[in-house]
Amino acid sequence: MLIRLLRTHLGPYQKPIALLVLLQFLQTCASLYLPTLNADIIDNGVIKGDTGYILSFGALMLAVTVGQMVCNIGAVLYGARTAAAVGRDVRGAVFDRVQSFSARELGQFGAPTLITRTTNDVQQVQMLVLMAFTLMVSAPIMCVGGIVMALGLDVPLSSVLLAVVPVLGISVGLIVRRLRPLFRTMQERLDTVNRVLREQITGNRVIRAFVRDSYEKERFRGANAELTEVSVSTGKLLALMFPIVMTVVNLSSIAVVWFGAHRIDDGDMQIGALTAFLAYLMQIVMSVMMATFMFMMIPRAEVCAERIQEVLDTDTSVVPPAEPVRELRGHGHLELRGAGFRYPGAEEPVLKAIDLLARPGETTAVIGSTGSGKSTLLGLVPRLMDATEGQVLVGGVDVAAVEPALLARTVGLVPQKPYLFAGTVASNLRYGNPDATDEELWHALEVAQAKEFVTGLAEGLDAPIAQGGSNVSGGQRQRLSIARTLVQRPEIYLFDDSFSALDYATDAALRAALTEETREATVVIVAQRVSTIRDADRIVVLDEGRVVGTGRHHELMDDNETYREIVLSQLTEAEAA
Repeated sequence: MLIRLLRTHLGPYQKPIALLVLLQFLQTCASLYLPTLNADIIDNGVIKGDTGYILSFGALMLAVTVGQMVCNIGAVLYGARTAAAVGRDVRGAVFDRVQSFSARELGQFGAPTLITRTTNDVQQVQMLVLMAFTLMVSAPIMCVGGIVMALGLDVPLSSVLLAVVPVLGISVGLIVRRLRPLFRTMQERLDTVNRVLREQITGNRVIRAFVRDSYEKERFRGANAELTEVSVSTGKLLALMFPIVMTVVNLSSIAVVWFGAHRIDDGDMQIGALTAFLAYLMQIVMSVMMATFMFMMIPRAEVCAERIQEVLDTDTSVVPPAEPVRELRGHGHLELRGAGFRYPGAEEPVLKAIDLLARPGETTAVIGSTGSGKSTLLGLVPRLMDATEGQVLVGGVDVAAVEPALLARTVGLVPQKPYLFAGTVASNLRYGNPDATDEELWHALEVAQAKEFVTGLAEGLDAPIAQGGSNVSGGQRQRLSIARTLVQRPEIYLFDDSFSALDYATDAALRAALTEETREATVVIVAQRVSTIRDADRIVVLDEGRVVGTGRHHELMDDNETYREIVLSQLTEAEAA
């Protein structure tokens, strides 16, 4: 998965990568050339006392060092820029794919793991790319080059390398093999910590209301302890790697000096050559250590790449049409024909054979017990999810064939849980219509019964809104959410229990204002409160995912037992009549 992910996102950067490899090759060749120059200075300059030779070759060493430094800086610069660009592209790809998900896919993954995959997982892959460009490209060149140069200096002494390199490779390989499952567990437990922390921040009021602070502290402590446990196990293995490498390095250095001293004593080797050989041995070992850094990161990056690719390979169940319809003839006309919805693997469908007709100028209400599928029904219209059977038609056209942008302009949904974005009142209201004027915003606020409290804010339309609208009350969030949809001015309004947080007086005033504002539009209201929907032109009663009644309030009171039970659970016989 890691190779597949990198192959896809490194493709556009072939030229910078080629230049980076060239620079790394040049700076590695310079590094390999320096010990030979140093040996030449010792054997032909220092031992013979030739100062001129030392100065001339010293100047050459200085020039090679400057060239190496310039190439190294250039390589690191291109490597960092390319790695950052790859991280940006992968994050963008994950974000775009998540934005295309329907409610089904979002529920399948969950918000905490999607956040972790978009941030921490991508960061791990980006760091691997950076390390590969700055270390791994030069490591094999230095290792092979060091071996060749060492063989050129003294073949018998190079036999030490036959023992050093395999021992290092086997040691690192055994440790890396044990790291991979630990890194997978680490990312999963990081998801858990993210989820628990998110729940505790979001549900802070509930926690305090039920005095569950101690319980939540223990829950977080448990998740944190599990993450710490696997992190410590990983750290122990990583900490073990460097002592092993350094032990092999030191033992090999002792062996080289021991055998090299005997060869110098026998006249088969010069002192400068031994010095250069030690330098090449260190370069070979350093290249192995650089590879070790990579091996430390590869298992975790591979796990992260699998998690990222899992998101990228997940196709949305809401597929954009190949040849979309870009114009609707029946404006505001909404119809469901035998529509049903079933979650994958579920024994029973959420909705079964739903028939519903809503026309412009009419208000259609949907009511039913909790879990009867009311919100799911509304979600089928703007394609938050697609019907698994039957059809949903807007303007006489199946929504699956309508251009997504056109469908978004035609259908306005006020969700059951209103969400406001961090910004201002104005920026939230203009979410559906960026070109709306201040006058249009104030008009929408007036209809939504929100003008009074927005006027009371010091900055008015420029008053700040915190993430999720946490700095305003539930009723104010609902009214701002309704105003946001009014600014959009769609042909079909869908209100998913959007009046539940309002008091009865505000609810009545808002519905009266909406009746005038949406006179020519199609309005579909899902509500639990009977007083909200009793005056609707058509009331659809849902029970266990099926339509069990359709009609006006007085007709259903006479003929539909399910509706009658819902009404009488809230109103007396006299009030219902």
